[in-house]
Amino acid sequence: MTSIPTDHDAMLAALTRLIPIAMSDTGQSRRVANFLMAWWNGPELGHFEIADLFGLDVAVANDIATIVGYLGQRPGAIYIDALGFAEEMQDIIALWRKPVSTSAT
Repeated sequence: MTSIPTDHDAMLAALTRLIPIAMSDTGQSRRVANFLMAWWNGPELGHFEIADLFGLDVAVANDIATIVGYLGQRPGAIYIDALGFAEEMQDIIALWRKPVSTSAT
């Protein structure tokens, strides 16, 4: 059986690998970005479809599992900005969630 480490260092290493993927422009990047944005603010930025794991490389899916495992072990909510990645998240949101234009008609 394969064990996925869920300690703080493993979680930070996984997150550090996922952020550049989310800032790229591939189907895998979109899935990773959706995961990170759902963690940041799911109600406003959208949720992460579990089936999206099927479209990821095993190593990338394991990185997501590492983060979920870590978060599941904590007694309270931990958001990505508290880990020092607020600026990166703003970049990911700008890339994947284009602002809705409001035009007067």
